[in-house]
Amino acid sequence: MESRGTILIVDDEDGPRESLKMILSPIYHLVDARDGFEALKVIRERQIDLVTLDLRMPQMDGMVVLMAIKKFDPQVEVLIITGYATLANAVELVQLGACGYLVKPFQVPRLLDEVAKAIEKKRTVEQLNRQLKG
Repeated sequence: MESRGTILIVDDEDGPRESLKMILSPIYHLVDARDGFEALKVIRERQIDLVTLDLRMPQMDGMVVLMAIKKFDPQVEVLIITGYATLANAVELVQLGACGYLVKPFQVPRLLDEVAKAIEKKRTVEQLNRQLKG
């Protein structure tokens, strides 16, 4: 049996963080963080498959957190979920390594689809890397 993926939910607001936890907890293992510093601590300490990341947070914004995550472990998928969407921002974040970009309020089926695709992509890359290493 394949293990459930582990998702780190990063949002400084309780409401969105709790909503994501309610939606995703029946399917995935979850960890949450209230800010970028806490998120980076979790990334260093635990195996994370996917990060759902808010953009606008105090002290350290989501773009900085995304770059730090990708520098530490490029294999971790990062899905941006924000209430402050711009096309230029979306393009830049994807160029920096985000696997997707959702605008709050999001559609639950779309969220579930994006999360499933991101975790499947990470597993495929890990499997290919294992095969290449022999």
